[in-house]
Amino acid sequence: MGRFGVLAVVITSFVGCGDNMAGEEQILNPARDQYDTWLKVEPPGIVCGDGSQYKMFVNFSDKSDNLVVVFEPGGACWDYDSCAGRNGIRGAANPHGLPDDHWELAPFISPFLSRFDDTNPSRDWNMVYVPYCTGDVHTGAKTVTYPGGGTDPDLEFHHDGHAAVLKVVSWLDENFTHVPKLLSTGCSAGGVGSLVNYRFLRNGIHAVEKGYMLDDSGPIFPSSGYSRPMHSMIRAAWNLDALTADLPSSFTLDDMGSINTALADEFPNDRLATTFFRRDMDFSLYSYERFYNFPPKEEILRMWNADAQLLVDQYATRDNLRYFIPYYRNINDSHCTTVLNFAGSDIEERNMTLAQWVNDFVGDKPVESMIEAPVPGEDP
Repeated sequence: MGRFGVLAVVITSFVGCGDNMAGEEQILNPARDQYDTWLKVEPPGIVCGDGSQYKMFVNFSDKSDNLVVVFEPGGACWDYDSCAGRNGIRGAANPHGLPDDHWELAPFISPFLSRFDDTNPSRDWNMVYVPYCTGDVHTGAKTVTYPGGGTDPDLEFHHDGHAAVLKVVSWLDENFTHVPKLLSTGCSAGGVGSLVNYRFLRNGIHAVEKGYMLDDSGPIFPSSGYSRPMHSMIRAAWNLDALTADLPSSFTLDDMGSINTALADEFPNDRLATTFFRRDMDFSLYSYERFYNFPPKEEILRMWNADAQLLVDQYATRDNLRYFIPYYRNINDSHCTTVLNFAGSDIEERNMTLAQWVNDFVGDKPVESMIEAPVPGEDP
């Protein structure tokens, strides 16, 4: 759920040099004859954390009826410091809303949103970019006033990610009437969003024939592990109990990791997967740092790998769950296997690139779950 410190530098250098697509003014129901162009859509009544208008972006294709929905990454917040970005606390992306040219980040946020990446299996698909500005990994249902403590003004923050997603789904259902394949994906906070909201996409877009989900670096581990304190905190902070009536009956907030098997059971013919690095030092910090008295790096990664093993064991119980877990990549704190591109997120001992694995996954070819052993000399 990171702030993408390294990535921010890269994006700043390259924004505007991407896929040669032009942004457009608001079109609530854009004509389907505008292809390879990012169009802004502003669902009415939906706001960002600061109360400003929420925006999403769509890029229509004239080559395919398939649809990829990418949830944007960018941290999370649950108190004044993290929602206001105070005291150096890791917070959430876009706390002051979304500019009209936010679409320019799309191909850098995810290769699934690039039409010019030959390794992208969705390069000819319809593309939807779901921005993130609610601090709740696209899931919250609570407006909170965080007290400033006397030195700063109180902060009203709208954790309205769930309402935003429901509006996005409604718009997609209205505008896409034939969807042979749907891919829900995203990294970090967007990875969590792609998983938690998969059921809403899958059931809400009635034209979908088959679904795929790839949660990149936003794993929801079983709550029996070290993630339980974070799970308990965000449950209250974002009012996640409001979502339970719309989630599978076999899911329980007492074990948030149950979302994995619940979705696998509800959609047995769909393909659901997760990918992340064993040396991820971003999402792991969010998961443990503030809940375990700021332990050192190796202790954080020990907890991360213990929770990852719980997830691997859970995935082994369902035929339609797969994982691809490489060891390390020297970019973005080894966080997000798909950010910018698929390069470097490989499992060399299996002679498998992430690009090939993802193309096989979406192409309905056989894929194996893989986790890379520690690689000596990496992450010194």
